[in-house]
Amino acid sequence: MNSDLPETAATADDTPAPVPAAPAAPAENQAPARDATAELKALFPALFSGRPKPVKLRIQADIQERAPGKFTKAQLSAFLRRHTGSTGYLIALTQAKTRFDLDGNPAGEITEEHLAAAREELARRKGLQQERQQLEQERHQLEAQQRRNRGQLLWDFERTTLTEANFCVLKGLKPEELPGLLEIARRERAEAPPAPPREARRDDRRPGGGRPEGRGPRRPEQRPDGRRDQPRGDRPARGAGGRPPQPGRKPAPQQVEQPAPSQMAQALQAVTLGAKAEPAADQQPAKDQAPE
Repeated sequence: MNSDLPETAATADDTPAPVPAAPAAPAENQAPARDATAELKALFPALFSGRPKPVKLRIQADIQERAPGKFTKAQLSAFLRRHTGSTGYLIALTQAKTRFDLDGNPAGEITEEHLAAAREELARRKGLQQERQQLEQERHQLEAQQRRNRGQLLWDFERTTLTEANFCVLKGLKPEELPGLLEIARRERAEAPPAPPREARRDDRRPGGGRPEGRGPRRPEQRPDGRRDQPRGDRPARGAGGRPPQPGRKPAPQQVEQPAPSQMAQALQAVTLGAKAEPAADQQPAKDQAPE
């Protein structure tokens, strides 16, 4: 195959002159062409090994010239058809600037016709791939929904008090369809993997004051609410106002409470204060005052 266009016939330069056709042998006697991929990669690794490279036009004639009589035309045509028709080769064709010969050297530019054909073929294959993926996704969704419906049908059937005929009417089924659906549902239930264990909740408590699974033993001095018990004798003394003293601050002076005086002391204090307030009757006038 000497062109990158899919299913394109060989050019006139590569087609030998017509010769009288021999009688065709029966199809069952014609052996398939031997795959020459490994041999071609070994002979011309610069072109056919590694990442795909756009091959030189009329590369088939170059192969027959470099390895005369080693490969038949059918072998080379089959190999080049597979090689140039792969998606990787078409991508390389759209990204490369030149073609390459058997030794890996640049050998001619890529025509716009071949470039456009490669892009068109890649777009067609991408559309087909997306369509297949969409159909596959829809098929999986439909199968999952049908499986859930059968599971719900079995769950309802095992708990219903209706007769089988009334149950089929309720579910919109024919009586002959019910046994088959139930059998499939039972088999699917048996084949389903076991449900994973549920994680213990944070507020889960075990009998006897145990801890939930996965958590270590509680410390003796730790309360359930996260606070630590502290012996009363080790608590810091509280200052005025009921607050503990702050580090780095001078404590406020504490006032000493005086005992309340008795009633006799109060009466004696009142008499003393009254005597001090009254002026003495025999007090002498001051020297700087004139006598009356």
